[in-house]
Amino acid sequence: MFEKKEIAKKSVNPDRWYTDVILKSELADYSPVRGCMIIRPYGYEIWENIQNYLDKKFKELGVKNAYFPTFIPMSFLQREKEHVEGFSPQLAVVTHGGGEKLSEPLAVRPTSETIMYDTYARWIQSWRDLPLLLNLWNNVVRWEKRTYLFLRTAEFLWQEGHTAHATFDDADTFARKILEIYTVFDEDVLATPVLVGKKSENEKFPGAAITYSLEALMPDGKAIQMGTSHHLGDNFAKAFKIKYLDKNGREQFVWQTSWAETTRVIGAIIMAHGDDQGLILPPNIAPIQAVFVPIKLNEKVLNYCQKISQELVKSGIRVHIDSREEKSVGWKFHEWELKGIPIRIEIGEKEMENDELTLVRRDTGEKVKSQKSKVKSDTERLLKEIQDNLFERMKKFRDENTHTVSSYEEFKKIMATQKGYIYAFWCEDPVCEAKIKEETKATTRILPLDAKEEKGECVYCKKPATHRWYFAQAY
Repeated sequence: MFEKKEIAKKSVNPDRWYTDVILKSELADYSPVRGCMIIRPYGYEIWENIQNYLDKKFKELGVKNAYFPTFIPMSFLQREKEHVEGFSPQLAVVTHGGGEKLSEPLAVRPTSETIMYDTYARWIQSWRDLPLLLNLWNNVVRWEKRTYLFLRTAEFLWQEGHTAHATFDDADTFARKILEIYTVFDEDVLATPVLVGKKSENEKFPGAAITYSLEALMPDGKAIQMGTSHHLGDNFAKAFKIKYLDKNGREQFVWQTSWAETTRVIGAIIMAHGDDQGLILPPNIAPIQAVFVPIKLNEKVLNYCQKISQELVKSGIRVHIDSREEKSVGWKFHEWELKGIPIRIEIGEKEMENDELTLVRRDTGEKVKSQKSKVKSDTERLLKEIQDNLFERMKKFRDENTHTVSSYEEFKKIMATQKGYIYAFWCEDPVCEAKIKEETKATTRILPLDAKEEKGECVYCKKPATHRWYFAQAY
């Protein structure tokens, strides 16, 4: 007899629940190295689905994949002052190699701007070399003091895109195209609604001219940054002397972008959609979209499951047949619920005789009877309904937990209780921004891309303000 994989209840202890779900659903495990994690096959399948989607979209824009070294000379990082200051506290540095002290310390890649842009200066000579559009699928190391599986680890996986353009506007247009790809991905694939906008000067990426960000609100009322697209201006171009001759033979600096989404988004969908029973994976990202669980295992039933599963596979549905003999049906139900499989398909001998199956939705628990002749169309319909339901559920939660306020007292009260988004006027003075963070733990998240100028008073200092910004406590 196998014991159930018990987990804490999300409704009672969400922090413990989050860790339990990751470990017991076999998404990831702890590493012997503090702050790092092992991504298990089930978790890595989710990452592969993320890669497959984004990689295709990037290539449609003409982006090509490449690889650059993990080790970066410290002198490279120091060329862009703002950049090195931003990353210095998180750097892992190699001082010895091959039993000898290195002539120059090497940083373990926290991000690849500097190692790439030294090369860009050699590769780019003329306007004919532009735009240069590259993306990397790699790992980076940022020595975090406090770590959290998937959300914040010392080493994580991501994609990082780096482009070079002839003009400021060309770079800005491209940065926003990437932002559109991320928005559709987060909302249509991960079923996670996002706010999209521009970061404040203090919150932007070190060395960037503009940072565009996508922010999602989690069930505990905190925000998580799902992805970023940075307009780097010509800051790095000047630091690394990346120049080109324009069509008139004049020497110009390039304008650049960098952009990324990481394994952090897996942590976001765990928190956003899961319940007391475990994961609820959006169908569009789930490694398995439908799992067959025979009520009684015999060759006849398994063959029946196999024929139906083949039909589903032909239509692009990712399926699995649970044919394990050593575990009970109840144990299997519990495990597949824990793993968040969108649809469980139950088949017994009686159902087989009637050419009938039972489809069970993971998001609502609803049981739907389906005739064999309609199982394909019913499964496709339910997968879409589940995907849409998960998105709408999170959008409703976000809307109900977004507060437009004018009083700082109200601001503080909300941050001390239910949290969520606060939409308020801010004078854009970094002193006020720092004070708000110190007193409430809330930071500016974004200024919406479609924000209109208004007349108002800063929620903190009452000085004139022209825009409302979103604030929230964040991971």
